[in-house]
Amino acid sequence: MSGGDLRGEDLSGGDLSGVALHVSGRILVGPEEARDELWVVGGRVTFERPAAVREVRTIRGWALPGLVDAHCHVGLDAHGAVDDATSEKQALTERDAGALLLRDAGSPSDTRWVDDREDLPRIIRAGRHIARTRRYIRNYAHEIEPGDLAAYVRAEARSGDGWVKLVGDWIDRERGDLEPCWPRWALDEAIAAAHAEGARVTAHCFSENSLIDLVEAGIDCVEHATGLTEETVPLFAERGVAIVPTLVNIATFPQIADSAKRFPAYAAHMRDLHARRYATVAAAYEAGVPVYVGTDAGGSLPHGLVAGEVAELVRAGLPAAAALSAATWGARAWLGRPGLSEGVYPEDPRADVRVLAAPSAVVLRGTVFG
Repeated sequence: MSGGDLRGEDLSGGDLSGVALHVSGRILVGPEEARDELWVVGGRVTFERPAAVREVRTIRGWALPGLVDAHCHVGLDAHGAVDDATSEKQALTERDAGALLLRDAGSPSDTRWVDDREDLPRIIRAGRHIARTRRYIRNYAHEIEPGDLAAYVRAEARSGDGWVKLVGDWIDRERGDLEPCWPRWALDEAIAAAHAEGARVTAHCFSENSLIDLVEAGIDCVEHATGLTEETVPLFAERGVAIVPTLVNIATFPQIADSAKRFPAYAAHMRDLHARRYATVAAAYEAGVPVYVGTDAGGSLPHGLVAGEVAELVRAGLPAAAALSAATWGARAWLGRPGLSEGVYPEDPRADVRVLAAPSAVVLRGTVFG
């Protein structure tokens, strides 16, 4: 179990006159640690029965930290920014799927109001995408030229939650294929600026030829990373650069290719990246590259796909325990958030990650949903 502001403190003494939630079964508090039961009182966790409460509600099953979607977009749809009501529906969909911690990997909407809602997941924001002029989806990004990149990165680092999101490559319509968006000198300046502000940098990257410059400039993470090769996988592993593969999104590459008949080289490239997607992720994992779960929900994809992404990582060859960690303990440690949170499942998700798609209950800050 886990969740935004839950803490594993001993609350067995003192006046706890409220309602206690009792979770009984197997509580997977870490990859190698399990408990038989815990209690939640006032949004705080104890492994000892509270001394004085008015009422106890018990739920039973296999309990996990709330899932992490490390690449989604609350406040965004296929056309750009959305209103608060739509953002709320997106966040509620994530919550009901068991995703209680979200890294918003780029959104033009101000979703700070979500932080005041105890019934919604916690969001770690990367600010608005930063893209090259006319080299990304309309209405999504700041569209700028290389000389302005460092200044925009610095501004987004100051307004976000410790992350900045670049668009590392996109289709160049003159060349008819994926091409890097930024020269190396601009990346050097921009990533150094983000790090000076205490922020980490991630980048959207599909192709092969954008990766070396990003890694050598000091990037912290790459989204999608379909262009990893035998040359770049060791670089990622050596420097600890994480990837968030978003395989549920990569599944759409054939449809993207079908719609790009004017650009046959680009279409063929996208189909090739799709065909080797599982082998790419497996090679990265086997080399020691950190891999985390993200769905890319909120653009063209619906929210609530986190369980499907865990299953995709298993299909790619990750052991179930590693795929589970990529959505729970490991992801929370990487993002610097507490690991103890709440989703209750009818069976052991370590034996079959598909049970993540049907939680018996989701518990967020002591409140049971579902």
